Amino acid sequence: MAARHLAPDTPELRARWEGFAFTDANKATADRHIAKYPEGRQKSAVMPLLDLAQRQVGEETETQGWLPLPVIEYVAAYLDMPVIRVLEVATFYFMYNLVPVGKFHVQVCGTTPCMLRGSDSLFETCAKRGMAKGKVSEDGLWTLTEVECMGNCATAPMVQINDDNYEDLTPERLDTVLDALAAGEQPRSGTQEPGRHTSEPTGGPTTLNEMVDANHDYRKDW
Repeated sequence: MAARHLAPDTPELRARWEGFAFTDANKATADRHIAKYPEGRQKSAVMPLLDLAQRQVGEETETQGWLPLPVIEYVAAYLDMPVIRVLEVATFYFMYNLVPVGKFHVQVCGTTPCMLRGSDSLFETCAKRGMAKGKVSEDGLWTLTEVECMGNCATAPMVQINDDNYEDLTPERLDTVLDALAAGEQPRSGTQEPGRHTSEPTGGPTTLNEMVDANHDYRKDW
C-alpha cells in the first residue's frame, strides 16, 4: 500500500501554489455543489470541492492532479472550515493524491482476488515501463500505486487508471491499454475479455437465458 503523506511544505511549493483559486467555470461548479446543502452546511461539499481542485491542478500541470497544501488551505477557506478538517478528508480517501503524480495514475489492485488472478504479473508489466510504486516515471507519464479492493472481484485482476477501470487483465492486455494511453488514445474501459460485456460469466449466461435479449417473465414457468 502507498504511504499517505503530504508533500513537504517548502517555500517552492508555496511560491507555486499559494495563489491558487478556482477558475470561473470551476467556481460556478463549486457553488452549485455548495447550493445542494442547507444554509450553513456548506462543509458537506468538501469532497466534490477537493476533487474539483485536484482536477484543476491536473489541468495546470498536465497530470492526473494532486492536492498541494496551499490548495487544501484554499478549499478550507472557501468552505469556512478549519484546515485540519479538510486535511482529515484528503488524507483518508485514496481518490485524493497528496503528492505529485504523472499524467496517468496507474492503481493496481493487490487484494486477494486480484492477486490470485495474476495481479503480481501486472506489477511486473508496470515495472518494465519504468514505474515504481509511489514515484513518477522519468517520462512523466506514469505513477504506480498498489491499492486495496476496488470492487471488481468478479472481473479480476483490475487496474484503475485516472477515472477508468480496466478489468480481466493479463500482462499483454495491460500493455495494450498502456500503449494506447501513451499514444494519446482512449482505450475501451471495463472488461478486456473478448466477448464479455460486464461481469457476466465467461462464455455467456448459464441460467435465465431468456433474459439475454428481453425482459422475460418467468412467473408463468413456475
